Amino acid sequence: MTSIIPARTEPSRPRSLPRPTGSAARTVPAPLAPRARLLPSLAAVYRAQLSRARVARIPLLFVATFQSVGIMVLMRGVVDGGAEARAVVAGSSVLVVAFVALNLLAQYFGQLRAGGGLDHYATLPVPPAAVVLGAAAAYASFTVPGTVFTAITGSVLFQLPMTHLWVLVAVIPLSGAALAGLGAALGLLAPRQELATLLGQLGMSAALLLGVLPADRLPEPVGWARDLLPSTYGVEALARSFDASPDWGMIGLFLAVCAVVGVLSLAVATWAYRRAAVR
Repeated sequence: MTSIIPARTEPSRPRSLPRPTGSAARTVPAPLAPRARLLPSLAAVYRAQLSRARVARIPLLFVATFQSVGIMVLMRGVVDGGAEARAVVAGSSVLVVAFVALNLLAQYFGQLRAGGGLDHYATLPVPPAAVVLGAAAAYASFTVPGTVFTAITGSVLFQLPMTHLWVLVAVIPLSGAALAGLGAALGLLAPRQELATLLGQLGMSAALLLGVLPADRLPEPVGWARDLLPSTYGVEALARSFDASPDWGMIGLFLAVCAVVGVLSLAVATWAYRRAAVR
């Protein structure tokens, strides 16, 4: 008798395919996107940092400007004019740069390292130099209004000529680069966030004491420390521009030294960023 129930059939087993041999056995990795170039990355970081600083740092910029103007008002009762007045106005103007580019940038990178923010930048295809230079340029640019206002106010207060205040076009970026590089290095090398804040405050205090006070009033050992401060050369260049007949050779020399110090400090800050990002 023939059954109407269909017979069970065994599922057919797939035949084993031959395993690839040689170069076909290796997995070919997918090509990665090209690494971002320095200048576009620098511009992107600069815009991001500048927009952030515009919102969060305006009150602090007001404090830095008010502090520098207050120092000049206090020194007006002690200094009448001459080379001492030029030193006070120049030092107070560059002090605004020191407050923002050195003090605040040291705190920013110290906070970024403590909070794990460096891990975010480390995952991006951005050169380390772009991160450091972009942040330093943004913080230095943020000091322009306060520095110009302080220099004009000091010139009026001490009756100094304002004919050559265009020197600020070179003094602000060069001093800002030198001080921002120092601030970034302090924030990245400090083992703790609190220590980065302390170092930033000490650096700004050094810029206050060694930059605002006239050089001939300082003891000789303190004068040596003044020569090591990056902002000293920007202060000297600006102070000499208040002369009736400025010595442009000396001004150019001081600006050149300030530029060299800025390059060195930014290079150290870039190395400190690489060191902190891989730890």
